[in-house]
Amino acid sequence: MSAKTYEVRTYGCQMNVHDSERLSGLLEDAGYVRAPKDADGADVVVFNTCAVRENADNRLYGNLGQLAPKKAARPGMQIAVGGCLAQKDRDTIVKKAPWVDVVFGTHNIGQLPVLLERARIAEEAQVEIAESLEAFPSTLPTRRESAYAAWVAISVGCNNTCTFCIVPALRGKEKDRRPGDILAEVEALVADGVVEITLLGQNVNAYGSDIGDREAFGKLLRACGNVAGLERVRFTSPHPRDFTDDVIAAMAETPNVMHQLHMPLQSGSDTVLKAMRRSYRQERFLGIIEKVRAAMPDAAISTDIIVGFPGETEEDFEQTLHVVREARFAQAFTFQYSKRPGTPAATMGGQIPKDVVQERYERLVALQEEISWAENKKQVGRTREVLVAEGEGRKDDATRRLSGRAPDNRLVHFAPPKQPVRPGDMVLADITYAAPHHLLAERPAYGVRRTPAGDAWERRTAAQAAPQGVMLGLPTIGAPRQAPAPAGGCGCD
Repeated sequence: MSAKTYEVRTYGCQMNVHDSERLSGLLEDAGYVRAPKDADGADVVVFNTCAVRENADNRLYGNLGQLAPKKAARPGMQIAVGGCLAQKDRDTIVKKAPWVDVVFGTHNIGQLPVLLERARIAEEAQVEIAESLEAFPSTLPTRRESAYAAWVAISVGCNNTCTFCIVPALRGKEKDRRPGDILAEVEALVADGVVEITLLGQNVNAYGSDIGDREAFGKLLRACGNVAGLERVRFTSPHPRDFTDDVIAAMAETPNVMHQLHMPLQSGSDTVLKAMRRSYRQERFLGIIEKVRAAMPDAAISTDIIVGFPGETEEDFEQTLHVVREARFAQAFTFQYSKRPGTPAATMGGQIPKDVVQERYERLVALQEEISWAENKKQVGRTREVLVAEGEGRKDDATRRLSGRAPDNRLVHFAPPKQPVRPGDMVLADITYAAPHHLLAERPAYGVRRTPAGDAWERRTAAQAAPQGVMLGLPTIGAPRQAPAPAGGCGCD
C-alpha cells in the first residue's frame, strides 16, 4: 500500500514559510510523502493562510471551492486550513466550507497529524485553535525547501500595536527562544550543510525583551559569528524603534553577518506615523540609515512602504518621497493601503479614494525604480562572490546563465564557469551590467569554491533520483523561498 501524499500551500510572510516547512516535516514524520509536482492532486492539502493581505478570505474560499469536487471524487482526501486566517475566523471556515476536515491556528501547528487522524476516525471536522503557543516552531520536525539556506525563528508574536496590523492579535505577544536553543539549531543546520541562515521574527530586533536583555539581539549576531562553517547571516524584519547602536556595531564587526538590512518605513510623514501608532518619526528613521551607512558604506537597505493610509495628505505623501530620496533604498516593497478587518485603521475616517492612492503609488514606484537602478549601476565593475542558486533566475534556461545572491542579497545572473558548479557553491562574478532588480556578469564566472552546501544539494538530488518511497522533490536553492509579499514580518514592521 503506497503512502499518502500531501501538499502544503503557503500564503503570506516568511514566518508562514517557516511554519510550512515545519508542517511538511510533521507530515513526513507521520508517514506522508510530498505529492510530485506533476501529480493530479494529493491525499492531504494544507492551506497555511495569511490574514494581512487584502481579500485573503475570498482567495481562500475560492481555492477551497475549487477543491470541493476533487475531494468528492477522491475517497479519503482531507483538507486542512491553518495559519493567521484560521486563527482569526475559526468556526467560520467550516461553516462556509463544510468539506474542510481540520482547522488549526498559529499556536498549535504541531497538532496537524493528530487532528487529521482524529477527523478521519470521527468523520467530522476538527477545529482546534490554541490561545497561546504550544511549541516553538523550530522545535518541530522540518522539511526544508533549501539544501543550503534555512530560516531560524528566534521569536514569535509582537508587542507593538500598529493600527494597520492584525498580527499581534493572531500571533500573540512576543515570546523569545533561549539563545542556547537558537545556537544549537544553527550549529545543527551547519552540520547538515547549511551555509546561510536568516534569523526570523515578527519584530526580530526586539529579541531579548521577553528574557530581560535589551542587547540580546546584538549578542546573538556576534554569537553566530563564532559558528564554524556558517558563511552568511541575515535577519528579518527589524523595527526602527528597537534598532540600537549595538546591533549596528554587531553587524559591522561580525564577518559573517551580511551588510544587508530590511528596515520598514511604512510612511515618511510624522503625522501618518503617529496615526499608524509607529513609535518613531522621520528624523529617527533617517538617523538609523545614516548610522548604518557610516558603519557599513556598502550596506544594501530595503524597506516596506504603505501608500494611502487613512488621512494621508499630498504633503504627507511628499514626506514619504523625501525619505525615499534621502535613504536611497536598494529596494522597496510598496503597498496600497487596504482595510484589514479587525484593525483600528479599518474604521478610521479619511479613507483615501482609490484613484488617489493609485496615482501616488505609481509615483512612488517610479521614483524607487529610478533609485534602485542608480544604486545597482554602482555595482558595475565590481567583483562579487555569489552563492549559486537554483530557481532564482526564471530565464536561466533560455539565457544559458546561472543565478545567485551576492552578500548584500542582490540577485546576480552570470555566465557559467568553465568547471562544474553546483547550487550552494560559491563563484566570483565580474558585474558588467545593472538593471533595477538584478545584476549581470556577462563573462564566465570563476574562482569556484565547492562548499558543504553544494555537497548537501548533491546528496539531496541523488536521494530524489533514487527509487525510494519518499519523493524529496527538487530543493529551492538561492534565498529561502520568498513569500509573494510582504517582505517583512507580515508587512507590519
